[in-house]
Amino acid sequence: MEAAHNGPARGTAAPGTVTLDVAVESPEEMKELGRRIAGVLAPGDLVMLTGELGAGKTTLTRGLGEGLGVRGAVTSPTFVIARVHPPLGEGPALVHVDAYRLGGGLDEMEDLDLDVSLPESVVVVEWGDGKVEELSDDRLQVVIDRAVGDTDDERRTVTLVGIGARWAGLGAELAGA
Repeated sequence: MEAAHNGPARGTAAPGTVTLDVAVESPEEMKELGRRIAGVLAPGDLVMLTGELGAGKTTLTRGLGEGLGVRGAVTSPTFVIARVHPPLGEGPALVHVDAYRLGGGLDEMEDLDLDVSLPESVVVVEWGDGKVEELSDDRLQVVIDRAVGDTDDERRTVTLVGIGARWAGLGAELAGA
């Protein structure tokens, strides 16, 4: 795992963001990364997941759910758009959204009431680029890169980009994730 550093990830983040690159070799390692990231998440956090189909977005979210201690199996919400996983204990709920089928920006997502859910939940949005950034000035962007084409290569590079004041002091915590 590479140490956290300040600077843009793939030219998309503003100066002062916290960026961390992580090599992941298997689906189990992806789930474990999700469990570790869950340790730094808090109610009100917005996590945006970006990656090709089959990159591991839902697998990472399964790990987040396990780490947060939420009820229910975390599966892809592609056909239901969003699923809420209530906490088993005192932690936050996990709201898991798949924005792949949603073409518009935040306006189209208003019916999901994510702005209402966000303060007391951890909201994870797959395919959220250009759609949910307005929900919060502070967010964790997770970009998962994998080999494309006819390959069974399980290796992934996961880039974590903490944007906003919430993440400014969490470089060391992210590096420990």
